[in-house]
Order: sequence, then structure tokens, then C-alpha cells
Amino acid sequence: MINILWGIIACGALAILYAFITSNAVMSADQGNARMQEIASAVREGAQAYLSRQYRTIAIVGVIIFILAWLLLGPLQAFGFLIGAVLSGLTGFIGMNVSVRANVRTAQAATVSLAKGLDIAFKSGAITGMLVAGLALLGVAGYYAFLTVGLGKEPGSRDVVDALVALGFGASLISIFARLGGGIFTKGADVGGDLVGKVEAGIPEDDPRNPATIADNVGDNVGDCAGMAADLFETYAVTVVATMVLAAIFFAGQPNLGVLMLYPLAICAACIVTSIVGTYFVRLGANGSIMGALYRGVIASGVLSIAGLWAATQYVLGGFGDVGTAAGQSITGWNLFLCGLVGLALTGLIVWITEYYTGIGYRPVKSISQASVTGHGTNVIQGLAVSLEACALPTLAIVASIITTYQLGGLFGTAIATTTMLGLAGMIVALDAFGPVTDNAGGIAEMAGLPKEVRRSTDALDAVGNTTKAVTKGYAIGSAGLGALVLFAAYNYDLHHFIEEANKTGATGYQFFKDVQVNFGLENPYVVAGLLLGGLIPFLFGGLAMTAVGRAGGAIVLEVRRQFKAKPGIMKGTEKPDYAAAVDLLTRAAIKEMIIPSLLPVLSPIVLFIVVNAIAGKGAAFSAVGAMLLGVIVTGIFVAISMTSGGGAWDNAKKSFEDGFVDVDGVKHVKGSEAHKASVTGDTVGDPYKDTAGPAVNPAIKITNIVALLLLAVLAHW
Repeated sequence: MINILWGIIACGALAILYAFITSNAVMSADQGNARMQEIASAVREGAQAYLSRQYRTIAIVGVIIFILAWLLLGPLQAFGFLIGAVLSGLTGFIGMNVSVRANVRTAQAATVSLAKGLDIAFKSGAITGMLVAGLALLGVAGYYAFLTVGLGKEPGSRDVVDALVALGFGASLISIFARLGGGIFTKGADVGGDLVGKVEAGIPEDDPRNPATIADNVGDNVGDCAGMAADLFETYAVTVVATMVLAAIFFAGQPNLGVLMLYPLAICAACIVTSIVGTYFVRLGANGSIMGALYRGVIASGVLSIAGLWAATQYVLGGFGDVGTAAGQSITGWNLFLCGLVGLALTGLIVWITEYYTGIGYRPVKSISQASVTGHGTNVIQGLAVSLEACALPTLAIVASIITTYQLGGLFGTAIATTTMLGLAGMIVALDAFGPVTDNAGGIAEMAGLPKEVRRSTDALDAVGNTTKAVTKGYAIGSAGLGALVLFAAYNYDLHHFIEEANKTGATGYQFFKDVQVNFGLENPYVVAGLLLGGLIPFLFGGLAMTAVGRAGGAIVLEVRRQFKAKPGIMKGTEKPDYAAAVDLLTRAAIKEMIIPSLLPVLSPIVLFIVVNAIAGKGAAFSAVGAMLLGVIVTGIFVAISMTSGGGAWDNAKKSFEDGFVDVDGVKHVKGSEAHKASVTGDTVGDPYKDTAGPAVNPAIKITNIVALLLLAVLAHW
């Protein structure tokens, strides 16, 4: 078993090594002319300044929680929290630093050929992707090895379980701040810059005369690169931890407990190897399809992962026979292998469904473009309709996966499917990080005055990048929903375990749970209250996030107008805008605005428990918190999918006018037309939907569940 654990850690190290080698290859590429390097330097400095200030703010909260974890749970749990938080932050910081250096190199490569531009952009994304998977696996597996091998703790002991849950909480805390703060920054710049630049001044996107242009490019990196990296790091780590916790609960006292806790780690290790191999399949084919080239890598990784899953099952579980009994159900290696296949299939379905709802060539986006022909209002109405409709197919796919895996392997089977789904995170994050690099490359090409054929190449890359970002968000949300379900199961089983142990004759531990009676039936008014309050959290959270973007965007509008008025030469090209002022304004706004919404999912289960416990006792309080977790999962999935898919569809509807949209009557509408202006309005609404509120709901779902798990752990120590 120790050899398997070292092999898992070696696979995590392999991902880091791949990122290091690929980073050297990307950094050795040509950076272009002096003007391109000047623009890239401004973006890099702005992104580093924002992220440094954001992390200093988060560190204050982190130190307080570290101390509380030490006092309430113990040093092992406190250091678990620290490891999760540091690695999550490190993933985002390194990924962002690669992105802000790859953008100018991608723009320069696009002057040679589209294939060269694709190669640099994807490699830079793959660096971030492998860092996410590698650091997450190293963090969980390394700390598990330290606890079990180094300290000699039993694999399923409370110390090990609570320390791993605390690690997941550290990753979640960083993720929600990074996702929300970065989203507020990027969309504040994008919305504010578009409203004044495109709509009022009539200048193109990424025009160097717009004072918000550099801030917009900075935002792409801190939001879509650093934010998504921290988000999927957290989803990856939390899902693996939750699966290990379920193994510790279901297979306690059984001979295969140790290997079953290693099984999800082994799946992720195998998928890292297959994802690395898959990156070498990304090449532009003869048909010139950028999306086809990227999907070739995803498909290769997925197919190879079947073999990786088979190897993990064969060598870790010892074959496909019986491995134990969970909740009265006999579990076999074959059943768990099939559950893993379901996870891979769900990944493919989520990717395809999200592309259908956000891709330019499909019905949903075309319908929004057509609605733009009749005005701003009809654009918004159709965009909202698409965003609501987009929830149906992913939900059906997730429901089918839950039922199938439950029949095969119970809740542990569902957890294995989710783990396998997250195993491909390295490749999927590569697609996401590809987006901000190509977006920035287009901005640099525009501001540096590169030839139109170069901008056509960067625009083609950017259009695909917009879809890949939407696809990645769909994947993150789908996996988060399943991961949160696994966390809820852990809460439920942990709670009943503590109650059972406390009520044993002569028991001295877990006395807080003695004589507690839990009732999750809908006849219990506290369960109904918990469901409603949990269902409220994603809506309130999303509203706060949207409001924050609106305020930040409004501040940018006023700043850009002020500069246009104070410096009339900006529009004539004789005066230079003050880019730094816009970056600084958004940095201050994003840091300020992210605090309250981020604390909402953290504090909600704690406050609910305290209030209901004071009114009706411990049993009602535990029941209400459990119901809250289900409520936040159900509405959170719908809110997140609706916002991200709808926002992506609005964005690509706007892009469809850049090459000329032909309506149902055969009339062509081009950039600058009234229909295009209506599409800009829809995109302005969709921007905070898809890049701030929607994605940030993803970590909010999980952090609510993981706080509830930690609450049980704290009370168990009393």
C-alpha cells in the first residue's frame, strides 16, 4: 500500500515537471516588438498588483481561521487548512503569471501562422491545468502520507478525516475569494469599458484610446485564469477528500479500508498521466478547426483514461471482485470501474451540452442574434430564455449519472464517478486558461496596431476561447454539484455515526451528540426552513455579486468619461489614457466588494445551527443544517448553469455580428449596426452572469457543505 501511495505522489510530481518543462518552452518564444512588450508589461504589472493585494486581504482571514482551527480542532487540522489554502493560492498565482507572459507570445506567434498561435496559447493553458491537478493531488496525497505513514495514524481515524476535510476547507476559502474578487474586477472593467467605449464613443473593443482597456486585459487573467485555477483546484481537492471520507465511513473496520481510501487518489494519478499524453494530440488539422484541435486532446485524454481507470482498479483494489460492503450493499471492483466510466461519459456530455448552448454555430446563440435584429429588449428576453432552457439537459445528465452510479456502487459509486470526472481537470483547465491568453493576445494585436490578418487569427482563437471558458464552467459546475452531494452524504453519515457512538453504553466520546434525534422528514418545519434558506443562498449570493459588478462597472464608466473630458486628445490619439488609474480603481473596488458575499456561505450553516439550537434544540438544528445543504445544492446548480451558459450565449451572439450575421430574411448585419448594438447590451448583462456570479456560486455550494462537516468535527471535540 505504501508503494501505491508513493506512485500516486510521483504522478503529482510528474504534472509539476510537465508544467515546468512546458513553461520553459513557452517563455523561450518570441515576445514581439517593443510596443507589444510595453502593453504586455502593463497587463502583467496590473495583474500582479491586484493578485498580491487580494491575497494579502485573504491572508488576514486565513490567519484568523488557522488560529480558530488550531484551538477548536487541533494542530493537524489547522495545518491541513493551511496546506489547502496555500496550494490553492499558489495554483492561481503561478497560472496567472504564466498567462500574462504567454499573451504577447501568442500574439507574436499569430503573425507567423494560426497554428503557431494555437500552439503557444494551448501550451500556456496546459501549464495551468497540470499545476491544478498536480498540486491538488500532491497536497491531498502528501498530507495523507504524512498523517498515516509519517505519524502512524489509522487511515480512517478521526484525526485523518478531519485533517483532510480542513485541507478542503482551506482550498474552498481561497477559491471563493479568488473567483468572486477576480470576477468583480474583470467584469467591472469589461462592462464599464464597453458602455463608454463601444456604445458612447463608438470605438472598437481593445482600442488603445479606451482607459479601461488594460484593466479589461488584467481582468481576464485574474478572473478567468487565477480564479478558475483556484476554483477547480478546490473542486478537485474537495471531491477527492469527500470520496476518501466516504470510504472511511462506509468501509470502517473492513480489511480493504486502506486501499479504498487510496483508490480515488490512484484514479486521479492515472488521469494525470493520460491528460499529459492528451496534450500532445492538440494540433491544428488540415481543416483549420481550432475547436477540433482542442477536442482531439480532450477525447484522447478521455479514451486513455479508461485504460488508466482499469489500471487503478486492477492494481489498487486487486482486481474486479468484491472489495467490501457499504451501507449493506456489496461493492465490487467491476462496479466501481463502471462508475468511473459513467463519470467520464458525464464529462463528455457536459462539455457537448455547454458548447451547444454557447457555440456560435448552434440554435441557442443564433436565436439571440436573431432577437437582436428587433432591438435591445428582445435580445435580453431571448438571452434569459436560453439561460433558463440551458439548465435542462445538464440536469438530466447529472440525474441519470447519480441514479446509475447509485445502483452500481451506492453513494461511494457516485463519489468515484465524480472523482473520475475531476481526474480530467488538467486537460479541462488547459481549455479554460487558453481563453484569457487568446483574449489578451487579441487586445495586444489591436493596441499594437498589428496587421488585420493577425487580428483575424487572434479573433478566431478568441472566439474559440470564449466557448472553451463556457465549457469549463459547465464542467466545474456539474462536478461541483456531484461533489457537494458527496459532501452532504458525508455530513449525514458522520452525524449518525457520532450519535450512535455517543449513545453506546459507557461511551465517553462525542457527548454533544448524546440523545440527539434527527428527523429529515418534510413534516419537520425546521427541515422546510433549512431547505428554503439553503435554496436562498445562491440567489442572494448571485445578487450581491451582480450588484458588486454593477457598482464597479459604474465607477469605471465615470472614470473613462472623466478622462475623455479632461484629455480631449485621447480620442485624437495625441494624449495617452491613464490606464493605471482604472486598474487601481477596480482593484480597490473588487477587494472591498468580495468580502461580504464570500462570507455568506461560510457563516450561513453556523448561524442557522446556533439559532435553531437555541429555539428547538440540537436535533432540530442538525436537521435544519442538513436540509440547508440540500437546498443550496439544488438551487445552486440551476443558478450557476443558467448564468454561465446564458452569459456565454449572449457573448457569442455579440461576436456573431463581427463577421456579419445573416438573419432569417437574408439581411446581413455587421459590426456597428443597430442589431450589433443590441447584442452589446445583451453581452453587458451576460458578462457578470458568466464570469462573476455564476462561476462563484460553484465554490459557494461546496463551502457551505464543507463548513457543515467541520461544524460536526468541532462539536465532536467538545
